[in-house]
Amino acid sequence: MATDTKFTLTSGQHIHLLGIGGAGMSAIARVLLGRGFTVSGSDIKLSEATAVLQNEGATIYEGHKAEQIAGADALVVTSAAAADNVEIVAAEIAGLPILKRADFYGS
Repeated sequence: MATDTKFTLTSGQHIHLLGIGGAGMSAIARVLLGRGFTVSGSDIKLSEATAVLQNEGATIYEGHKAEQIAGADALVVTSAAAADNVEIVAAEIAGLPILKRADFYGS
């Protein structure tokens, strides 16, 4: 998985987060929502964190499917995601910037 550490975030962009239910990823989602981004994300299992994000305006998916990244401007991935995850592969095929969670904190 090639990552893009030079991607510039601009309010209004659609950012999809893979593993959105985790503590670090849900925190990123809340910051993005608060700054006017469109946020979607997926996780293997829905949780209280994903319910809160959905109530705040995020689109949440249970499980991983390639079509869930449709319309996204970038993909942020948790460190727990495998490189062959279908959403990562779809983002690579689509030419989307892919940022690791740790890289995102620096952008």
